[in-house]
Amino acid sequence: MRNNLKARKTKPNKSINVLIAEDDFIICQELAKTITDWGYNTFIAKNGNEAWEIIQNKDVRIAIFDWMMPGINGIELCRKIRERSHEQDNDAKYLYTILLTGKDQQADIIQGLSAGVDDYMTKPFDFLELKFRIQKGVRIIELEEKRIRLASFDSLTELWNRKKIFGLLNEEFERSTRENNPIGVIMADIDQFKKINDTYGHLVGDHVLVEISSRFRKSLREYDKIGRYGGDEFLIIIPGCKPEDLIIIAKRLRKSISEKKIETVAGPLNVTISLGGVSSISFPFDSPEKLIQASDKALYIAKSKGRNREYFIH
Repeated sequence: MRNNLKARKTKPNKSINVLIAEDDFIICQELAKTITDWGYNTFIAKNGNEAWEIIQNKDVRIAIFDWMMPGINGIELCRKIRERSHEQDNDAKYLYTILLTGKDQQADIIQGLSAGVDDYMTKPFDFLELKFRIQKGVRIIELEEKRIRLASFDSLTELWNRKKIFGLLNEEFERSTRENNPIGVIMADIDQFKKINDTYGHLVGDHVLVEISSRFRKSLREYDKIGRYGGDEFLIIIPGCKPEDLIIIAKRLRKSISEKKIETVAGPLNVTISLGGVSSISFPFDSPEKLIQASDKALYIAKSKGRNREYFIH
């Protein structure tokens, strides 16, 4: 192995964790030190079993591993990585793999690529070449994250889109059932939003949607989830939420909108919202759809009672 690249500091990329799985202690330490100097976080595994354990429990984005190592070898490890990604959602974070090998025959290379390896380097390898291959992996990861973001987020409000928020509701519903913890669901709707669009135009309406989305995010906890469910409808998921908690959260959301005018090019506007909610502790809901139906019914009642209020089905 030729290390003809002096340790040069590059722009840190601390969001990228790199796993190094190599049973040769000296090579492993040299790789870890050099890659850390390039600005990445590193994890070290001395065999395939340790590598697999780290992959399952850490946010590894790039894995560099030897073909021949104790326990799970490099080819088997890559197959397990790809099988795991297939079992996860389509928006699971992509793990870019680089295989280190002394094998350079075409049949060996094809075997590695067939297992799902993204890139490979034959030993002895050049550190400068490895640096650029890692940078290539980072670019691919960034492109994949951009694709996931475009597929999962509403482009106007930057909230989760309808498909994604419903998927997250399914996940939370399964978790709450498994752990016997309640889940709260709130459906929120902008009062007389059509009138805003008709009076001031859709650009002003869009601005109102963006501002309300921003205020919602600031009023929720980090682990709560919110998505744009329809034109001016929002679906909010509150994990571990009892009915009394749901009331507090909904009131906070409503006041975050009604107590401060929204500044627009048409001047400051008084905007209000109505909310309907339900906690799974109130009824033996057997599906996420039933939770949405109940919260939607509660929203309809809140609207019929005069708007700018919340209503809960107990």
